[in-house]
Amino acid sequence: MKIRVLVVDDEEQFVQQLAERLRLRDYDVNTALNGDQALNTIQQYNFDVVILDVAMPGIDGIETLREIKNIKPLTEVIMLTGHATVESAIEGMKLGAFDYLIKPTNTEDLVMKVNSAYARKANHEERIRQAKANEIFSSPLSVFRDK
Repeated sequence: MKIRVLVVDDEEQFVQQLAERLRLRDYDVNTALNGDQALNTIQQYNFDVVILDVAMPGIDGIETLREIKNIKPLTEVIMLTGHATVESAIEGMKLGAFDYLIKPTNTEDLVMKVNSAYARKANHEERIRQAKANEIFSSPLSVFRDK
C-alpha cells in the first residue's frame, strides 16, 4: 500500500511541483492550498503524513497542525517554512509535529522524513491493535462493552 501524503501550502506552483516529485517516488499524494481546505480534506480521507507550510494566509500552519492533531491524532505532520523562527519550531513540536524543515528542502531529505514519519505512525497503529487484541484475548466479553 502506498504512503498517503497531503501537501499543504499557499504557493500553488510549489505544491504542484512537490506533489509531482512525491508521486514519481510512488506516494499517493493529495494537495491543499490553505488550512481550511486541508482540514476539510483530512476530515474526509485518512493520510499517513501531512507536509504543512507554516506561513499561510487565513489559518496558519500552527493552527492547522493543532486542528489536524485534534481530528486525526496519529497523522504525522512535517512542518515546512521559508521563514523559520525558533518560536514557531518549538510551538510546532509541542503540538506534535514530527519534524520541521526549511524551504527549499532537498527532495531526498524530505522523502526520508516522510518515510520516518510513516514508520512512526505505523508503529503507533500496531501498538494500538496489539493492545486491543490483548484486551479481547484477556476478556472475550470485552467486545460487547459500550465504547
